[in-house]
Amino acid sequence: MDIHPVTDFGKVEAEYHIGIDLGGTNIIAGIVDTSNRILAKAGTPTLAGRPASDIMADMAAMSLEAAARADIPFENVKSIGIGAPGTANKQSGIMEVAVNLFWEMVPLRDAVSQLLKRPVYIENDANAAAYGEYIAGVARGYDSSLTITLGTGIGGGMVLHGQILEGFNYGGMEVGHMVIVKDGRQCACGRRGCFERYASASGLILTTLEHMEQHPGSRMWTLTEGDRSKVSGWTAFDAMRDGDNAAALAVAAYISDLACGITNLINILQPDILAIGGGISKEGDTLLDPLRENICREAFSRNSTRNSRIVAAKLGNDAGIIGAANLYREIKKASPPSSL
Repeated sequence: MDIHPVTDFGKVEAEYHIGIDLGGTNIIAGIVDTSNRILAKAGTPTLAGRPASDIMADMAAMSLEAAARADIPFENVKSIGIGAPGTANKQSGIMEVAVNLFWEMVPLRDAVSQLLKRPVYIENDANAAAYGEYIAGVARGYDSSLTITLGTGIGGGMVLHGQILEGFNYGGMEVGHMVIVKDGRQCACGRRGCFERYASASGLILTTLEHMEQHPGSRMWTLTEGDRSKVSGWTAFDAMRDGDNAAALAVAAYISDLACGITNLINILQPDILAIGGGISKEGDTLLDPLRENICREAFSRNSTRNSRIVAAKLGNDAGIIGAANLYREIKKASPPSSL
């Protein structure tokens, strides 16, 4: 009779789920245990623009590799969750559109399920990240939570009573495309003045450049060696810390724009907690303290005894993996067909 060590027996009996963060730049798969610890990751460049079948094959390969790196038999993986950038129809399993991947009507769920022989769940990547913060991050324990991510654009996701709020057609919570400046900066979506054109990292760079042009003697020029292409989301904050008044004005303008959009969201949704992720959130209280002050002055609920908590997100880039790995929990009855 073969005697297996207790540690091996534990692995055989344990349950794991894989979360995949599918981005326009990279595919990252992580194997997650029931305590929401990521045991191992595997990644590869997405190389957007190639056939969807090739990208999905890489997603399957990264899933297998993540399990192997964690020394977990793949038969112990119970499901695969995928967070993808675009409109993920959870009922049909089709990615209806993913602009950054050049996808339209791609049967993501069924194709990956056939490759890995496991149940697969799909979700918009921002929604998956919001679900991760709700399951295991800063929003854990709250009944309603809203997470926004300040990246190249602005992603948003909300969890209410344990379910992801996404609209009847799975295209809701595109918070980055809420207009905050009528006839403002042109957005790739076709509108002008969208929230993400002012409050994303890209928006912050535009605001920084505008203030640099207005103040030729600013410390911001020194930090970037006079090269506009070197301006980043940190430039204005770093120069402000060096005592530069022009940089302080740029940061104040950025925070005012960010506060405008967040105040709109709070006025409409009134979440228990609003978490801010993305690189800019790493500024911590330098960002959050004046942001809270702005919102406190402007929010419709400012005189209430209870107001939304505004905090930095906790999980960083792991939020999407953990949220995707837990999509099997987020079981929702299909909406009845509409009758006209």
